[in-house]
Amino acid sequence: MLRTWLFGLFALLAGGAAFADPPAAAPPRVKTENGWVVGAEVGPSHAFRAIPYAAPPVGPLRWRPPQPAASWKDDLQATADGPACPQPIIPGGHPNGGGYFGPTSENCLTLDVFAPPTAVKAPVMVWIFGGGNAAGADSIAPNDGRYFARDGVVLVAMNYRLGPLGFFAHPALTKEARHGAPLANYGLLDQIAALKWVKRNIAAFGGDPGNVTIFGESAGGADVLTLMVTPAAKGLFQKATVQSGGGWGAPVSLAQAEAAGVSLATKLGLPAGATAAQLRALPADKLVGAGVAQIVVDGRLVVETAAQGFARGHQAAAPLIIGSNSWEASLLPPANYSAYAAAASPATRAAYADVAADPDKLAQALFTDAAMAAPARWFAAKASKKAGAWLYEFSYVRLVRRGKIPGANHTSENPYVFDTQMIVPNYASEIQDADRQVATFMHACWVGFAKTGKPGCAAEDEPWPAYDPASDELMQFDATPAIVAHYRKPQLDAQQAAQGAAIGP
Repeated sequence: MLRTWLFGLFALLAGGAAFADPPAAAPPRVKTENGWVVGAEVGPSHAFRAIPYAAPPVGPLRWRPPQPAASWKDDLQATADGPACPQPIIPGGHPNGGGYFGPTSENCLTLDVFAPPTAVKAPVMVWIFGGGNAAGADSIAPNDGRYFARDGVVLVAMNYRLGPLGFFAHPALTKEARHGAPLANYGLLDQIAALKWVKRNIAAFGGDPGNVTIFGESAGGADVLTLMVTPAAKGLFQKATVQSGGGWGAPVSLAQAEAAGVSLATKLGLPAGATAAQLRALPADKLVGAGVAQIVVDGRLVVETAAQGFARGHQAAAPLIIGSNSWEASLLPPANYSAYAAAASPATRAAYADVAADPDKLAQALFTDAAMAAPARWFAAKASKKAGAWLYEFSYVRLVRRGKIPGANHTSENPYVFDTQMIVPNYASEIQDADRQVATFMHACWVGFAKTGKPGCAAEDEPWPAYDPASDELMQFDATPAIVAHYRKPQLDAQQAAQGAAIGP
């Protein structure tokens, strides 16, 4: 009887042990300077979303430098994307097109962190999205950071003020600002505030605050170049990468920006002598999409353009990856082809004899080289003298688009850098093995750079050499990656000569 009872008890206990649900793993929880944040497991990463890094820039804080975020007592549930900063929303927009179509709010100064679950002093990469400094968000699918975390990198992406809410000047704002306070470049100030947050907090997520790489695409790349010559950003990063960031162009002075601000305010119904209070009373939706978002040489935060700073050797001593895509002219409306080609000098057009007979091809080649390829090579040459640079050209077109477009369009490299092809809506089903191989290779270059300061790419047949103007070699990301010497040298030389004094010696 006793033996039977014991056997039954053993069977009951064993059965209970076999069929009981295992205890749920606790969600990742990290203490920041403002309080505890609770994230979630997202694929191979611990993801924390919409963490405030500065106070909401609303009411009296609109068009002021970012202020410290308020602390919280209870756990902050950091599992859902926050709103993006105000921007135009394209009806029927889709993330594959590079646009943002979610909720927006002026209360948008938040950031996301994707961390390896067991990270300790891991390299950190801080992403600055593109969109003309007028659109975009840290939550767009191609720029998801989980696969950087998978490969041992802590990925941070921030929202920053956009359009006239982020880049705006007006005499009334200048008058009220304290002596020496930065003006006009509020979106850039947000980026610096986010980098300072990283320096103070990222160790709690397993990141190394002494090994930070800033990287950005398009306007985000231009912002990276500007941060490299901005004294207030000194010491906040150690390496940088720039994807299709341009960087040439005449400086915009504070006086010019103030005049543009007055013009915008009057168009919105304010008097020419509008006060700061009247400006701040404007509804955000009236400002969205109005005016042009430009970095301003205010003489306080921004003391020189990126091109001026690099020409003078003032850039940070940070290793740099920089490059562009083979069809940046995807940004140029076909209706503008004729006017764009006609504006080029005869000397510049002479370098394009191979496409001179086709006006459309000529315009697209001129634009691609002038806007992105020539500036990238020029910045690489300047950076090579200080901390080293690596130049690239991305020309890969995924298989389903072959024959439909003339080359790699603007922004098309992002899912390759982030290795996110398989999580972008309506994109994963199109991806084939050849596309995945290019993504694996390119992503590894960025990961290796974050870890070591050199782009140690996966399965290299030949190493990616540091840029030297004499040998003039770049990495061409295509179906078969290759080192190419003197890529489009006559054309890029002609574009650089056309810039003349605008970019310095």
